[in-house]
Amino acid sequence: MASVVKIYALFLGSALLMFGGGLQGLLLSVRGAEEGFSLLSLGLIGTGWSVGFVSGSLVVPLIVRNVGHIRAFSVMAAIGTVTILLNLLMVNDISWIVLRALSGFCFAGAAMIVESWLNEVTDNRSRGTTFSIYVTVNMCSSVLGQFAMSMTGTAGYVPFVLGAISFICAVLPTALTSTPQPRPLSSARLDLRLLYRTSPIAAIAAFCCGMANGTFGTLAPVYGYAQGLDAGGIAFLFALAAILGASAQIPFGRLSDRIDRRLVMIGLSTFAALVALTLVLLNPAAGWPMYVLFAAYGFAANPLYAVAVAHANDFAKEGEFAKIAGGMLLTLGVGLAIGPAVASMIMGAFHPVGLFVVTGIFHAILAVAAILRMRIRNAPDAATRTPFQPMASDEQVTPETVALDPRADIEETELDEQQAAAEQSDVYHGKI
Repeated sequence: MASVVKIYALFLGSALLMFGGGLQGLLLSVRGAEEGFSLLSLGLIGTGWSVGFVSGSLVVPLIVRNVGHIRAFSVMAAIGTVTILLNLLMVNDISWIVLRALSGFCFAGAAMIVESWLNEVTDNRSRGTTFSIYVTVNMCSSVLGQFAMSMTGTAGYVPFVLGAISFICAVLPTALTSTPQPRPLSSARLDLRLLYRTSPIAAIAAFCCGMANGTFGTLAPVYGYAQGLDAGGIAFLFALAAILGASAQIPFGRLSDRIDRRLVMIGLSTFAALVALTLVLLNPAAGWPMYVLFAAYGFAANPLYAVAVAHANDFAKEGEFAKIAGGMLLTLGVGLAIGPAVASMIMGAFHPVGLFVVTGIFHAILAVAAILRMRIRNAPDAATRTPFQPMASDEQVTPETVALDPRADIEETELDEQQAAAEQSDVYHGKI
């Protein structure tokens, strides 16, 4: 019962973090457009978050080693809370770009610490279930945060204060825990040579997903605002894309367990590119065609990264999953940082719908690359693959998420068993 209580408390802490993150991300894009920020500035706000998030994934483990988990989490939550309140007090583009980077840094650190605690109190038998629940909780909480903006609106101080309350309340589960502090945080290790050698298409997919998803997550709210949607309409638009995308992960993931995962990537990326092309050609005003197209886009684009991670893991050698997934994570982060800046310039030169030119191009690149790779390399036997696991495809994934993934635990267990068998053999032969 004590373990169950700890797990649910940590789920609550993660839910509060993701609620605030979902609210803040959507709020800043829409409020920035209302304040007259340039498209480049709005794009750089998204870039700032991604740069801060990746930096936090690299630096926070060092901070935790020096001051401990609880103190580090308290610092991250406090600075994150102050940051969103400063967004309210300092309404200008330069300040928001800098504050968004700081917010991404703190958010990454806080999420990693919660995930580290969750990893500590989860045993091997329940790791798969725990991971699935954790991913579901995060996706639902982020959507609820976006929905909250439809009730609070974007004007005034209420949405900023609500986000601040959510961030600071997330500290309670760790502050009140009696559990000993968990193991040191996992660090993201960037081994692009190993990643590309193991699966070139997975590396390409990680970058393309980052470019497309970073662009969509940051600038699609601006597109909705330019097309005449109010705060409630924009929140509903994003909720549709997120819900359809989350619901698509399991069926397409299970399909990729049975057939060549690259076929699934080709189908999803081609469909996402066609949806983007349709949006560019129609440029729909506020109404049901826009909602249908956004829902279709989320349905196709959201599962791609998780399928790519599974494909890379199919070719990884024993003990390489963490390195491969860490390289995928940082490659995704590079795309998330570059995408909004590039798309903002295209949108400024042409029209806000130009953001779908970027998403369409990179999904098309992924589809073509997957087709070419299928001619070069055969898929592994379905019986030897590690089962698919759902995973977010945006800036919510940290190195601790990778450590919590049951596929990492399977590899560690296999290595431990092999090591134990080798030691028993050495004892039998008199070497020990």
